[in-house]
This record gives sequence, structure tokens and C-alpha cells, in this order.
Amino acid sequence: MGWLGELAPIALLLVVVGVVLARLPSVDAVNHSEAFRRRRVLNWLPLGLTYAFLYMGRYNLKVSKFAFEEMQDPSGGALMGNDDFGIIFAVGTVVYGCSFVVNGPLTDRIGGRMAILIGAGGSCVMNALMGLCALTLVNGDTGSDTIARNFLSIYSMLYGLNMYFQSFGAVAVVKVNAPWFHVRERGVFGAIFGILISLGVYFAFDLGYKILESMGLIWVFFTPALLLALFWVLDYKMVCNTPGEAGHDDFDTADASSGDDGERLPVTEVFRRMLTNPVIMTIACIEFCSGFLRQAIMQWYRTFAKQTDLVLGLKGDFVYDNWGLLLCCAGIMGGVLAGVISDHVFQSRRGPVAGILYAGMLVGGIALVFGYQTPWVGWLVVLMSMCVIGVHGMLSGTASMDFGGKKNVGTAVGIIDGFVYLGTGLMSLTYAVILPKEAFDSNGDLSGPVLDPANWIGWPVAMVPMAAIGFLLALRLWNAKPTASAKKTQSSP
Repeated sequence: MGWLGELAPIALLLVVVGVVLARLPSVDAVNHSEAFRRRRVLNWLPLGLTYAFLYMGRYNLKVSKFAFEEMQDPSGGALMGNDDFGIIFAVGTVVYGCSFVVNGPLTDRIGGRMAILIGAGGSCVMNALMGLCALTLVNGDTGSDTIARNFLSIYSMLYGLNMYFQSFGAVAVVKVNAPWFHVRERGVFGAIFGILISLGVYFAFDLGYKILESMGLIWVFFTPALLLALFWVLDYKMVCNTPGEAGHDDFDTADASSGDDGERLPVTEVFRRMLTNPVIMTIACIEFCSGFLRQAIMQWYRTFAKQTDLVLGLKGDFVYDNWGLLLCCAGIMGGVLAGVISDHVFQSRRGPVAGILYAGMLVGGIALVFGYQTPWVGWLVVLMSMCVIGVHGMLSGTASMDFGGKKNVGTAVGIIDGFVYLGTGLMSLTYAVILPKEAFDSNGDLSGPVLDPANWIGWPVAMVPMAAIGFLLALRLWNAKPTASAKKTQSSP
């Protein structure tokens, strides 16, 4: 029951956040009934938790690496070394990033409810298949030699398919919620979106590592598969695309689709408008940088700490042992801070918040270059995670609704979230090349250049230019706000 005690800080933080959000003064132009607010919670809560468990079924690949890297392949190397993980993760993220070409417009056509059902169902199946492959390897069953010899190809294919289905997640969440939230309250929804991301990070890492230690490798994949199956049923029964479908009145959300009651435009025309919209494309480029930075921290800090432990002694300290918990708390605080400030200080402008948080990322990245071998490196990257998750929730979860409009938000968030994961793909390929490689000594113990922290200097250095570019782009959005009619020209950054 020890893990329940570790959930207490998250539960307490969520209670405090809930109280703060509930007591915030109402923003102008929004006057929902209590019945509407209650039904809206019943709509986004199961949908949002499904998104969190999709995260668990996405980043469990990193958790599995801690077991796979201890297993030797037929050539004597690690079954999943740093370079193997970088390639597999890059394949998945590039597939995810490119899937918006299909899944964004598809979600605008079929609705967010159907999109989350496709995404959760497909990811459930892919996680189950990765678990079956792991089970075959662990038990040494028939076919284990074939899987071991072709490990990189098999897991690249399965993880790539998993990430195709995963790409429906963010698009579905934002598509469903766009008709339920007025533009003046979407900053608060951005905070909620950040909380859901943060809970998913906790489920993926801390809970995932506990599953690995207590139940074994195969359950790292089977657990999210079972949870996604459960929430597929809940989404099927509870989620509605619009307030009208749930028995409430639809209302004008005052976003970029406001006043546009005409026929739906062809997909090519929607893409043309989005790709030539300076605000949408500036947001997408900022989020490309966010994708690189967020995953550079989340995916590599714990590996860095583990592999350099003989020199730095970071393995087993508070940050290492509570990595998912701290990322979760940092993400919640970053998302809530960004959302509340956006709606209540900057009149629902998203650019100022992104600029402030990216300034924090840039300062943190420079400090990391000089301090990555110090005892406080873990706390520094946690603070950087707070900044980057705040930006991600604000731009992918909120600005995409504002400037895409509820009518075309699937395409807009697809483009923006696609850029996030193209940035992640660049990160994965970059680190697959520049990070040191694992080797084993005659006793089968980890050895080689990965043990020397000096060989990891590329890890922080690669973050600095991405933080600088993201900061400069965010400044261009400082005054950008959506117009209330699709027939008018939107604000320029």
C-alpha cells in the first residue's frame, strides 16, 4: 500500500488546484448553469483520464528500457541500448507527427468521441502485442530467438503503430472540448489539459517503474492495455461531442469558427488556410521546440542518472526515486499557472504566458550546461519541465481551439501536435547519435563511455538553441488573439 501514500501529494495538490479554480472570479461573457457545468465535468473527466492512460501506454517504452537494456541480444550488446531506444522512439514520434495529415481532418469529420474510441482501442491492441513479445522473450518461448534477432524492427513497427493510434488522443480531447468551453475560459481548460498530461506522466513513470519492479516487464505493457479497454467503455457511454448531444443548449464559443455556419470546406482548403495562417504556424514552430525540450528531459534524465551513478551518485536520490511524482506536480503547477494568468491577467492571450515560460526554459537550459554534473541537476530539470508542460498545455490544448475554431480544431491541433512530435523525433534521432553507447564487461555488467558524465555534455547543450528559438517565436505571439468570425482576418503574431 506504499504507493497509495505516494499519491497523497498529488491528491492534495489536485484538491488545492480545484479549490483555487472554483474560487476564481467568473470571466466576462460566460454564464453557464450549474447543471451544464456538472455535465461538462462528466464529459471531459473520462475523456481526460483516457488521455492520461494513453500517455501511460506511450511512455512505457522508456520504462521497459530499464529491463531490456539488462538483456543481451545475440550479438552481445544490449537488447535495447540508448541508440536502439532513440531509433524506436523516433520512429513512433515521426509516425505520430505525420499522422495529423490524416487524423486531424478525419477527427473534424467523425467527431472527437469516435476519434478517442479509435485511438484508445488501437493503442490497447498494440500495447497488448508488445506485451506478448516481451512475454515470449522473458519465458524463452518458441520464437524468442527470432524476436531477439529482430528486436529493433519488431518494436519499431509495433511502437510506430501504437503511436499512430495515440495521435488521435490530443486531437480528440481538444475537438470534444472546443464546443464546451468559451474562449474566455479556455485558459482554465489549458490548466486542466496540463493536469491530465501530468497525471499521464506519473502513471507512465512512477507507477510504471513500480509495476516493472513488482509485477515484471510484461505488465508494463499489459496494464495500460487493460486500463485503456476499461476507459474505452466509459467513453462510449459518457462522452458527447457537443452540449446539444447531452441535452444542453449549444452556445457561441467566440473562437475562430464563430459566425461560420456555412458548409464545411474541403480538407485541402482547410489545410491551406491553416498552413498559411501566421498564428497557427508560429504556434506549431514553438511547439516543435517544446516537443524537443519536453522529451529531452522526460526521456533521458533518469537514464543519465542511472548510467553515471558511479561518478555522480544521483541514482536513488529523491528526484530519481520520485521522478514521475515530481514531473506530475511540476506539470500541474505549470499548467495551472499558465492557464490562470492567461485568462485573468492577459485577457486570454496565450503569447505572453508562452514567452515568460520559454524565458524560464532558456535560463534553465544554460544553467544545465554548466550544472548537469552537480547534485541539484534533478531539481533544475523538474523546474524546466514545469515551464515546458505549461507551454504545451497553453498552446496545444488551448490556442489550437482559439485560432482553429471548434469547426476546424481537429486539423489545427493535428498540425500543432504533429509539430510537437516531429520535434520529439528530431530529439530522439539527435540523442541516438550524440549520446554515449552502452557496452558490457566480461561479467555482463554495464561498462563503456556511458559511465562517464563528461560524455553526456551533448544532452544539455542540444537543449539551449531550441529554447532560444522557442522564446523568440513566443514573443511574436504577444498580442495575438482570435477574431470572433471566420470571415474576418485573424490577428497576426
